[in-house]
This record gives sequence, C-alpha cells and structure tokens, in this order.
Amino acid sequence: MINILLSGCNGNMGHVITSVSDKFQQLKIAAGYDINTEKYCYYNIYDNPEKCTEKLDVCIDFSHPAAFGIILGYCKSNKIPLVMATTGLSKEQLMELENASSNMPVFFSANMSLGINMLVRLVKQAAKKLHENFDIEIIEKHHNQKIDAPSGTAFYIANSINEELDQKYQYVFDRHSYRKKRAKDEIGIHAVRGGTIAGEHSVIFAGNDEILEINHSAISKEIFAIGALKAAIYLHDKKPGMYSMDDLLAL
Repeated sequence: MINILLSGCNGNMGHVITSVSDKFQQLKIAAGYDINTEKYCYYNIYDNPEKCTEKLDVCIDFSHPAAFGIILGYCKSNKIPLVMATTGLSKEQLMELENASSNMPVFFSANMSLGINMLVRLVKQAAKKLHENFDIEIIEKHHNQKIDAPSGTAFYIANSINEELDQKYQYVFDRHSYRKKRAKDEIGIHAVRGGTIAGEHSVIFAGNDEILEINHSAISKEIFAIGALKAAIYLHDKKPGMYSMDDLLAL
C-alpha cells in the first residue's frame, strides 16, 4: 500500500483527489496538509507537515505556489518523493524543484491530465512536419473564476512546440493593437473566460486551403486527480531524478 500525504487537501482539487482515491486499491491518503484543518474525511489534516506522525511514501502537492517552500522543504528533509501538481510556479521555484531532484524523486507536469499530455505529444509531431507551411495558433477556454490568462497549459503547449522547433517562435497574445500582418515566426495564444468551462485547449495549424485542429476538453476536474494519483503510484519506488508525464506515458 502506498501512503500519500495530500498537500492542499482542503482545496477544490484536494477534495476531488480524496473522492477519486478510493478507485485505486494500491494507495490510500494517509494524511493531509492545509492551512484549513477542518476535517471532512477519514484522514488527519495538519497545518504543518512536520506534525504528521503517519508513515508516508509519496506527497502530492496540489495547492498554491505560496506553500511551495514548506512542502518541498519537508519532502527534502524526509526524503519523500514529491508529485508537484501545483501550477503557477515561478522560474526560481522550478529551479529549486530541479535542484531537489538530485537527491529525491520529483514528478512535475504543467498539467496532470493524461489527455493533455498526449495532445502535446501529437502537437509536437505535427509542428515538426507542418511548421514551414502552416501558421500555429492556440486557443484556451476556462471558467470565469480562473485568475491567470493565458493558462499554464497554453504556455506548456506553446513551449513544447517551440522546443521542438529550436525556439524560433515568439508568442503574440493580443492582436487588437498589433497593426501588421502576421509573421511566420509567431504562435498566437488566446484566452477565453466564461461560465463553468473546466478547460478546453485547441491547437490550430492553418495552411493554404487546409486546417488541422487538435483539441482537448476537460469535462471535470477528476481527470487531473487521476493523473496525479497515477503519478504517485509511478513515482514511489523511483530513484532520485526529475520525472514527467512523458515518462508515465512511455510505459
């Protein structure tokens, strides 16, 4: 049995992960960490991970960048593998995560959906074959409560394309004041906010007289919870290093 510490357990995603976890016979959430310690489930919730007395095999962090230092420090000092599912991390925090992976297993993905990560794989292949004759645009849609725009996943897709194409492209976010023809070295990134859209991402390859579009729609937040729990199962017996959805999908 893999015992999990769930960081951010009282947040929206924490609740979803808790409800989904009973579908996985090989793991259980042994304890939770959150600034809100109101208990709503079967495991103990602590306002400081150092207070945990439970045996722990893996930590899943699905919280907020403000909690990054606390949870990373705890996992480093206790040598607990860490699945970092929190988005919006700074470049400095990502560097800290990379440095920590030399002494402990770390799993990081900008999006925990298996489908989104498969989309990225497909989009990279398409970009490599089509970029000379096709323009590339990314459209992302999310609910009206999402603060950041464009989404971290939109950047993840764009960065993956750009890495495949030797960083040749610049990102254009707003064309209303951009009074000139579209350049070939652009990737347009566009954000839509409204209603309760869980998350939609489209990558458009627009050529002469033909359009290829690759889409992903998230119907609920459960897909991100399932991805995080699968990552925890994958990570718990790994050697120190940085792991990603590419490693998980390669199985």
